Amino acid sequence: MKFDTLFNQVIGCAIEVHRELGPGLLESIYEECLAHELKQKDIKCVTQKHLPVQYKGLLLECGYRIDLLIENRLIVELKCVESLQPIHEAQILTYMKMAKISTGLLINFNVKYLRHGIKRFVH
Repeated sequence: MKFDTLFNQVIGCAIEVHRELGPGLLESIYEECLAHELKQKDIKCVTQKHLPVQYKGLLLECGYRIDLLIENRLIVELKCVESLQPIHEAQILTYMKMAKISTGLLINFNVKYLRHGIKRFVH
């Protein structure tokens, strides 16, 4: 599947979840519902994927977790915040670097229209 197709399908699933639930719920609820929508479309998805930190040959189990790892090539980080901040962008960019994955989506479900809460990242 092409990246654009994958991005569009994931965004479509996120919009469906937002349409059904609206803003204001916990991030974990949106995560579980989005994972369900993706699986309904036969899109491989792992939630809360452990992400160790490597430092000079040392493997650190720091507790970092990717919200959703899709098809082993797209990181999705979910938020339920008033507005996305630079720290949220730094977080997903760091996860992408550490996981050696060049594509990511940052999705804030706490908006009236989900299209205003989506940021796409490609390295």
